[in-house]
Amino acid sequence: MSTDETHAAAGPAAAGPLAADAGPQAAAGPAQPSQWPAAAVGAGEPPQPEVVRELRARFPDTPLVGQQTADGIPTLWVPEERVHEVLAYLKREAPRPFASLYDLGAIDERLRRHRDGQPAADFTVYYHLLSYERNADVRLKVALRGEPAAVDSITDLWPAADWYEREAWDMFGLGFRGHPHLKRILNPPWWEGHPLRKESPSRGTELGRFEMPPEVFEQWQEDLVFRPEEWGLPTTDDDPTLMYLNIGPQHGATHGPLRIIVGLRDEKIVHCIPDIGYHHRGSEKMSERQTWHTYIPYTDRIDYLGGVTNNLPWVLAVEKLCGIEVPERAQVIRVMLCEFFRIASHLVFYGTFAQDIGALSPVFYMFEDRERIFDAVVEPICGARMHPNWFRIGGVAEDLPHGWEQAVRDYLDYLPPRLDEYDGLVMDNRIMKARTVGVGGISAADAVEWGVTGTNLRAAGVPWDWRKQRPYSGYERYEFDVPVGTTGDCYDRTAVHVEEIRQSLRIIRQCLDQMPAGPYKAYHPLTTPPPKEPATMHHIESLITHFLGVSWGPVVPPGEACIYTEGVKGQYSYYAVSDGENTSYRTRIRTPSFPHLQVLPLLARGFEIADLVTILGSLDFVMGDVDK
Repeated sequence: MSTDETHAAAGPAAAGPLAADAGPQAAAGPAQPSQWPAAAVGAGEPPQPEVVRELRARFPDTPLVGQQTADGIPTLWVPEERVHEVLAYLKREAPRPFASLYDLGAIDERLRRHRDGQPAADFTVYYHLLSYERNADVRLKVALRGEPAAVDSITDLWPAADWYEREAWDMFGLGFRGHPHLKRILNPPWWEGHPLRKESPSRGTELGRFEMPPEVFEQWQEDLVFRPEEWGLPTTDDDPTLMYLNIGPQHGATHGPLRIIVGLRDEKIVHCIPDIGYHHRGSEKMSERQTWHTYIPYTDRIDYLGGVTNNLPWVLAVEKLCGIEVPERAQVIRVMLCEFFRIASHLVFYGTFAQDIGALSPVFYMFEDRERIFDAVVEPICGARMHPNWFRIGGVAEDLPHGWEQAVRDYLDYLPPRLDEYDGLVMDNRIMKARTVGVGGISAADAVEWGVTGTNLRAAGVPWDWRKQRPYSGYERYEFDVPVGTTGDCYDRTAVHVEEIRQSLRIIRQCLDQMPAGPYKAYHPLTTPPPKEPATMHHIESLITHFLGVSWGPVVPPGEACIYTEGVKGQYSYYAVSDGENTSYRTRIRTPSFPHLQVLPLLARGFEIADLVTILGSLDFVMGDVDK
């Protein structure tokens, strides 16, 4: 998709605040593992991905070492002293540039055994870039040795790198030269050590008894005091017209434990600093102590409104590592449940956002609609409601129960008239429009540069949906439109959510009408134990396999895989690194709410303090998704 095509799809011809991108699906991204070797490619070698050819032509004297990955994303190791230059080329000079910094993370390599063909490293910093114009990715890696390990900051290239680099320093102790404010972001300022290093314990019982005597409490309270000069901001002594207001971390308008320091001149916002980490639970660290199977319930709690949509990117990544083919029936069941949770999450957003701007009735109506999903569909099928823990590696936990069709059909008939009523109650309400139209807007270019995805990206005019552009789980078989906005303001973000509920209903109806027969789980030794009769009860080898698979968990082949999904709040992925064990060596969770909150200062500056609540609510975030 070219930039011109992107803008044209969101241009003035769109009817109302939304337009639907119902055109042909873009070609899917790379589906096969990279085949190019570590050294320069010679005659007779398989063809290299386009971006690899470009980089080797542009930097002929730079050793760019290729790495094969299970996900097929072109992956290159770049010398530490050249990585900034290479990244700058990809963003600013390359044709159809890689304008979005999708992710930036790190890996502690010191205990990893399977690193064949990779440069020696104590730590790895990786950069995952995305080009919407190419519908392509590239992953660059930097090998760091010794202590202190550091690399140049790329905050001058992507403003979104600010939080990602702070997170890598906080979690791994890696330095980023030139970063404007390299300090802890998820852990409190008094924290000692770096939790995602391998020597850091993964269980609370390993940390010893916790004590907080009065003098420590007072010191920690003092450490949390906001000092403008530490952020390069003027103090109130320097500027008597300026006032700093602390909001949160316990505040109804922040939708969770979020703290925001707002610099006000009169009632206008001139400075805005989000302070996160109050909900940090170490979800990535937990993956290193759980088996590939037993980690699934932990994924439910990332976006705790998204239910099984959190399970999906994790199980897809593990399935890619293992080469597991998911049966068609299981894929359709997964899609149907994901779309139900998309509706449930959007209804929470719809109702609470209306409440944020002063409409108190809609939240009760919409929560009732959500309860019907849980009561009539999710609980009978999954056995649980908000956190069903129901997807499995290779499929789902069990087949659909008797009577599921009628419950789904009843809900498909129930909700559309309610949505029509809400259009008049909320979307056409003059107070709603006064509070949201023209407030907190973002351009398509800024949204891409800041790593905004999902409804917030589409509201800015970019008709990008991973279910269309890179279909997974059989989404290419479903007919649905991609609603987009024109201004990226609070009203457009809401309108996109509302139309997506209707599109999810379309997808669910197709699942209902086209549900195939067949198994609900892959018959693969890494996901399904041998049957008791006749195998397990008569053959000791099968019994041992059954015992190990259930008690110890599957042993996943060494490799790396990162699979995208279109979650309820944007783009999700789990970058899973296997070292040939029954647990993940490293799991990187990329969530949409993290970059969405980072862009808050850009959206809020110049508006009034009352608008901050509107802008926050329109972003549709949850703090479990931010802090992980």
